[in-house]
Amino acid sequence: MSGLKKKYLGLIVTFICLFLVWYVSLPSRLFDDPTSTVIEDTQGELLGARIAEDGQWRFPIIEEVPLRFKLALLQFEDRYFYYHPGFNPFSAIRALVQNLKEGRISQGGSTISMQVIRLSRKGKSRTIPEKILEIVLATRLEMRYTKHEILCLYASYAPFGGNVVGLDAASWRYYGRPPHDLSWAEAATLAVLPNAPSLIFPGRNQEALTAKRNRLLDKLLAAGNIDSLTCNLSKLEPLPGRPLPLPQLASHLLDRIALNYQGQRVQTTINTYLQQRAVSIVEEHSRVLKANHVYNAAAIIIEVNTGNVLAYVGNSRQSSSNENGAQVDVINAPRSTGSILKPFLYIAMMDEGSVLPTTLIPDIPTQIAGYSPKNFHPVYDGAVPASQVLSRSLNVPSVRMLRDYGIEKFHYMLQELGMTTISQTPSHYGLSLILGGAEGSLWELAGVYASLSRVLANYRANHGSYNPGDFHMPTFFQDDRHVKTMPLHDDPGVSAGALWLCWEALASVNRPDSESGWQVMSSQGKIAWKTGTSFGGRDAWAIGSTRDYVVGVWTGNASGEGRPGHTGTGSAAPIMFELFGLLPGSAWFDQPYDALEQISVCRQSGYRAGMNCHETDMIQVTRRALQSPPCPYHQLIHMDTTMTFRVNSHCENVSAIRQVSWFVLPPAIEWFYKYRNPLYKPLPPYRADCHQESGIPVMELIYPGEGQAIYIPKELDGKPGMAVFEVAHRQEKKTIYWHIGEDYIGETQTPHRMALNPPYGYHLLTLVDEDGQRLTRVFEIVSREDS
Repeated sequence: MSGLKKKYLGLIVTFICLFLVWYVSLPSRLFDDPTSTVIEDTQGELLGARIAEDGQWRFPIIEEVPLRFKLALLQFEDRYFYYHPGFNPFSAIRALVQNLKEGRISQGGSTISMQVIRLSRKGKSRTIPEKILEIVLATRLEMRYTKHEILCLYASYAPFGGNVVGLDAASWRYYGRPPHDLSWAEAATLAVLPNAPSLIFPGRNQEALTAKRNRLLDKLLAAGNIDSLTCNLSKLEPLPGRPLPLPQLASHLLDRIALNYQGQRVQTTINTYLQQRAVSIVEEHSRVLKANHVYNAAAIIIEVNTGNVLAYVGNSRQSSSNENGAQVDVINAPRSTGSILKPFLYIAMMDEGSVLPTTLIPDIPTQIAGYSPKNFHPVYDGAVPASQVLSRSLNVPSVRMLRDYGIEKFHYMLQELGMTTISQTPSHYGLSLILGGAEGSLWELAGVYASLSRVLANYRANHGSYNPGDFHMPTFFQDDRHVKTMPLHDDPGVSAGALWLCWEALASVNRPDSESGWQVMSSQGKIAWKTGTSFGGRDAWAIGSTRDYVVGVWTGNASGEGRPGHTGTGSAAPIMFELFGLLPGSAWFDQPYDALEQISVCRQSGYRAGMNCHETDMIQVTRRALQSPPCPYHQLIHMDTTMTFRVNSHCENVSAIRQVSWFVLPPAIEWFYKYRNPLYKPLPPYRADCHQESGIPVMELIYPGEGQAIYIPKELDGKPGMAVFEVAHRQEKKTIYWHIGEDYIGETQTPHRMALNPPYGYHLLTLVDEDGQRLTRVFEIVSREDS
C-alpha cells in the first residue's frame, strides 16, 4: 500500500509541476513590437499615422474586429474557433497524417490561437516540436484571454505583406478606408493574405490571390454568410494595387502628439470635415501670400464651451522644402504678438474702472523714457475714445493706457491668463509689451480668447459668479483629463461686465477705410475679432470669437523674415473669416446686466459727467467705473455778450460777463484733435483790451517731454545731427520766441518747430509768445557725436 501511495503521490507532484510549468509558460506580454502613432478624429476615423520605429505600418491593437472580416477569417482559418480550447485535435491529426505522407510540413492545422502564439514567437522554424509547443501555449492563451481578445490580437499582429502588419494598417494601405467599411470582397482578400503574405502580395500574383479570395467567398456563401448575388458581385471586384499613402489630415498635430504618446492610438477632438476644409482654405490663401514671399500660415478652431480643438492646421504645405519651414508647427511656436494683446489691457482697465469705453485717450506724439511708439498709420487724432483705440488698434494711445495701468500689473495678468511665453521680467518688456515686445503662441493666445468667451457665455449659468474652471487651455484629446486649468486667483480682473464691453468694441464694424476688406468680412455676422502685426511685417495675427467658437490664424515666415504689406488685416483676417464661414451660426453673448451699471458721461470727453458737463449720454460700465474720475476738460470761461471773446473783470463789467462751460483740451491734444474733428471749437481769444489770464495754458511742448534725455546721432556725412523741438499753441498764428538758458535762438510761426543741436548736459528751454505767455522745459542732451 505504501508503494502505491508513493506512486500516486509522485503522479500528483508531477501533475502539479507540469501544471505550474504550463501556467507560467505564457509570457506576461506576448508582443513588444513598436507600433505606429495613430490619431483619430472625434468619431474615431483616421486622421494620420506615423510609421513604427522598426519601419512597419503596425497600428496599436484594435478593440473590435469588424464582422465581415471576422466571418471571412473564421471560414478561412478556423471554423471551430469558438468551440476548441486553443487547438483543434481533428485538424491537428489530419495535418499530421498529411505531413507524414509528404515527408514535409505542407499543412499546419493551426487554429487562430496557435497562430497568435506563432506570431508572438517570431522567427521560429515550423517543426513538429515547435508545433507541439504552440498547442501547449495556445491552451494557456485561451485561459488568459477571451475569444474576442484573441481575435483582436490576431487581427492586430498578422502580416499582410511588405511592411504592413495588422488589419487596421492593411485596410488603409490597400483600400484607403477603415476596416469596418470594407466590402465582402475586400474583407475576404485581407482574410487570406496572412496565410502567405510573402507569396501573395497585392500588386503581384493576381491570379493566385483572386483564386484564394473567390474560394473563400464560396465558403461564405455555403455557410449562409452571404447570398449568391453578393458572392457573384464580390468576385467581380478588383484586387488592390500598390499600397496607398495613409491620410495625413493633421500632420503637425500628429507630430505634436507623438512627442508624448509615441506608438499609441489617440482619439482627438478634431472634426474631419472642418479639418479638411480648414487645410484647403489655408492652402488657397497661402498660394496668394506666396506671391509676397510669405510661405507659412497656421489656423486653429476651438469650441468655446469645451475648449475642444475642432481643426488644427499647424502650417501650410505650399512648400515641401524645409528651408521655408513647412515642417514647423507654428501653432505651438512663440511669435511676436503685435497688437493681439490689446484687448486684455482694455478688459483690465474696464474692470478696475480706470477707463470707460468713451474716455478720450491722448493720441499725440509720445516719448516715454526714451520709448517713442508710432501708430501703424503715421497720423495722430489728438484723442480717441478707448473703445476706438481698441477697434482701430492704435498704438500710441495703447502705450499710454499701459503706462497708466502699470506694466507689472499687466505682466502678472498675462501670466495668470495662461501665457507661459511671458517668461521675462516686466522691466525686460517695458511698454513695448503691448505692441509686440513679447512673444505668444497661437495655441495659448487662442486659448485665452476662448477662456474669456467661456466666462462671458457661462455668466448666466453660473448665476453671476466667477468659475475658475472656465479658464483652461484648449485640448485636442477626447479624454478631458488632459485639460490644463489655469491657476487663477479669485479675482482675475476679467469680470463679465468688462468682457462684454471689450467684445462689443471688438465686434464693431466701424472700421477705418484703411483696413481694407472689413466691409466684406463683417457680413459673416457678429464676431469679436482682433488683428495684430509685428514689427516689420514678420507676424500677422487674427483671432475672433463668437459665443460658440474661437478661430485663430497666423501668417508669416517661420524664418522670421518680414514682408512689406504683410498685415493681420490683409493676410490673416481673410482666412479667419472664411473659417468662420464653415461654422454653424452662433447667437451673440447674453448681456450681463447685473454686472453693469448705467452712468452719465460727458458727450465730448467720454469721462464721467462732471458738474460743468451740460451735454451727456448714458452708457453702461462696470461697477468699479462708478468711482472713475469726472471730466477734466470742461471748464468755465467768461465771455462777452456777443459770445465772441473771452473777457474778465479787468476789462468788462461783471454784469455783462457770460459764464460758459467750454470743452478745452490740452494744447498738444487740441493741435491734432481739431483737424480730425471739425466740430471741435477751440478756446476763443481774449478781447484786445483784456489782459490774458494764466489759468488755462496756451502752449504745450510736443517734444521733448519733461526731463527727457535726448540723443543726437551723427548724420551720414559725419556731422552731428539735429533734434527737432515742437510746440503746440492754441492760436497757431501767434509768434513764439525761443530761448535756451539765457540765449535767444529764434522765433517760429506755424508750424512751431525748430531744429536744435545743444551741447551735452542739462538745459532750460523757455518759450514766450507775443502775448507774454511763457512755457519752460528742462531737457538733457545725453550724447553728441562731433567727431
